[in-house]
Amino acid sequence: MQEKTILILALALAFACASAPSQARPAAATYYVRTDGGSPAQCTGLVNAPYTGASQDCAWDHPFRALPPAGSPRIAGGDTLIIGAGSYRMGLGAPGADNCDADYPWDCHIPPIPSGPDSANPTRILGAGWDTGCPSAPALWGTERAYYVLNLTDSNNVEVACLEITDHAPCVEDHTGGLACERDTYPYGDWAADGLYAEDSTSVYLHDLNIHGLASAGVRAGRLSDWTVEDVRIAGNGWIGWEGDIEGGDSNSGTLTFRRWTVEWNGCGETYPGGQPTGCWDENVGGYGDGVGTGATGGDWIIEDSRFLHNTSDGLDLLYHSEGGSVTLDRVRAEGNAGNPVKITALTAITNSVLVGNCAYFEGQSFTYNVDPCRAGGNALEVMYTGGEQVSIVNSTFSGQGDGLLFAGPREGHACNGAETLTARNSIFLGGDDYFDPGDVTFLFYQEGCGSLNLKLNSDYNIAYHVKNITCGTNTAYVNSGANDLCQD
Repeated sequence: MQEKTILILALALAFACASAPSQARPAAATYYVRTDGGSPAQCTGLVNAPYTGASQDCAWDHPFRALPPAGSPRIAGGDTLIIGAGSYRMGLGAPGADNCDADYPWDCHIPPIPSGPDSANPTRILGAGWDTGCPSAPALWGTERAYYVLNLTDSNNVEVACLEITDHAPCVEDHTGGLACERDTYPYGDWAADGLYAEDSTSVYLHDLNIHGLASAGVRAGRLSDWTVEDVRIAGNGWIGWEGDIEGGDSNSGTLTFRRWTVEWNGCGETYPGGQPTGCWDENVGGYGDGVGTGATGGDWIIEDSRFLHNTSDGLDLLYHSEGGSVTLDRVRAEGNAGNPVKITALTAITNSVLVGNCAYFEGQSFTYNVDPCRAGGNALEVMYTGGEQVSIVNSTFSGQGDGLLFAGPREGHACNGAETLTARNSIFLGGDDYFDPGDVTFLFYQEGCGSLNLKLNSDYNIAYHVKNITCGTNTAYVNSGANDLCQD
């Protein structure tokens, strides 16, 4: 009898558990910000309407209401925040900056954006019009020396779109040519150091962003995984466009995809409100100037339909991509950079791209303070090996005025092992007079450090014009030229 009773109770309990509804995730909410909104005491933020003084069914008046500095977010992971058109001061003195202190105004920025529950349900920070082509992105502008405007520290499953991220000052941090930002005495002015900061961040989608005119970096981000960046411009930031070298480890992983990415005029200040380059400088006078640079990193980098233009050092510097993964460049244009248009260390495929090594571009320009022409030789492409990687060039065009077009060798701390390859097919190589020695011409290919292992450019079906180190149809010291190459002095 006792066993029968226990069996009945067990069956009843099992039925009850099976019948109980599963714990449902709270429904995601959509919040609104607009310049004519109100405070959280006046408005719920849940309705896209102005504050009239008579109802709480209205929008907030500032992004700080949703993400208060030194406070707890009022939005949860998976929620959407839609920011209306207009201009929003991001820093001390802005609505919702009650927790900020004039003694430490650099800390007056939003807290980390809350992580979404999963990649299918991201937390979204969107400018109004994000779904109609972003015709008039709202402007978030940093002030009073804020460290950054947007914060993605430990933020996973996030989408950020249709925003202008900038400041309202032409100054550059620590500039030695008269454009230095005020750092010693408050008020510091309408400038911020960086546009977007991220670390330890996974599954992020950035699109339709214009990040420009910051005093240091447009984006400072490391230890990323599975990010997608589309239709993003990073321009006119005083030190660097995309800085991947952060405190602690830097290495990225997963797939990092960039489409229609424009990185230009970094290493220059930007006039306000004109938005023109000014005071361009580089490391020889205390500055920097890479368009994109990283610390030691891995990951599969896919870069398509993108441009790296007029940066005061290298355009795309993936020299430290030495921790596994690959690089794919398709329909990429790099031009007017004072260093190397592209540097890579990895298994790499370059297709349908144009790399122009006009590395003396900044010479004699009205916007140049001091830029060293043709840094690192100004070679159009530098390929470094950690041991055994294959690099291919197809359907692409290279030109230059530096030492050469293609340069290769072992990455510092590594050695070639004899399995390395560099192949070029169906491409055009246009040389010129060597900037450093006008009586000489640029080389097509040259390598240092792998000599005993006989690393050569494997070339066929290419056009080589006004370059040295190639004899068409002949296997020479640096280039193994196939029967279908065409050469002209």
